[in-house]
Amino acid sequence: MGLAASALVLSGCNQNPLKVQRSACPAVAIPTHVGHLTRFDPPQSRNADAIEMTAQIADLTGTCVEGAEHLLKDVSFTVTAQRRQAGPARDVYLPVFVALAQGGNVLVSKQLTGVTLNFPEGGLRAEARGGARAEVHRSAVTLPPEIQARITRERRPEDPDALIDPLADPQVRAAVRAASFEVLVGFQIDDASLAYNIGK
Repeated sequence: MGLAASALVLSGCNQNPLKVQRSACPAVAIPTHVGHLTRFDPPQSRNADAIEMTAQIADLTGTCVEGAEHLLKDVSFTVTAQRRQAGPARDVYLPVFVALAQGGNVLVSKQLTGVTLNFPEGGLRAEARGGARAEVHRSAVTLPPEIQARITRERRPEDPDALIDPLADPQVRAAVRAASFEVLVGFQIDDASLAYNIGK
């Protein structure tokens, strides 16, 4: 799954161009290979002419609600789909997972939700909006004071390490990684569907 590479971003509103601003709120992303799905008829076929419907997740957005003890990330997304042949009106439910990952590779929690697509009679396309909420404790995203001090320490131009990125230090990088979280949204698909997506 493709995760965000860093939790530090340059702060454009700071007068000091070397100072970085870290966001405690989890980022949002669609993992590789699970942002789209293909359904076949018959289900065991993988021929192009057996494709019954395709769908994809798009317009993923997140809003952070900061509390004293917890950070809440409200995510919303759009699922768009197209069926191969126009026909009678039809409702199709597609399961979607919302997972909270820590440090790029540790699954903290996972919940299942989904959307119902309403294909109108004679229509080929359908669209639905979905959403969910993820929660992380503030203490989990708070860097240890000594690490925070090393990141925000004021550097003079004449200092030997003035131009060295604090993340170049393995200890700092590991601490930032452990305190970084991401909310991942994707289709809940079986192994055969995942293998098909990977092979595309």
